[in-house]
Amino acid sequence: MRTAVRVRPGARADAVGGCRDGPRGPALLVAVRARAVDGRANAAVEAALAEAFEVRRADVGIVAGQRSRDKVVEIRGDEAHLRARLAALLGRPRDGAMEG
Repeated sequence: MRTAVRVRPGARADAVGGCRDGPRGPALLVAVRARAVDGRANAAVEAALAEAFEVRRADVGIVAGQRSRDKVVEIRGDEAHLRARLAALLGRPRDGAMEG
């Protein structure tokens, strides 16, 4: 499954949840503590998404937007499970870190 995400590097805590209208339509918000230096934020985004979607880290990859806050990611796994998790995550933040 491919989905758009909007990344906030340098956040106080890693968090996945919420929705923002982006250039590719509704985007899942992903906050990561890692800074956007030497690919660290991208690696943190993949790890956070793997945890949020309950898949292995190897099942998540950035397919577009490696140098942008607006990205397209591919997540491999059971399609029904992934779509249900996406719907839940788009609806509300997992914790208060996404506010502000």
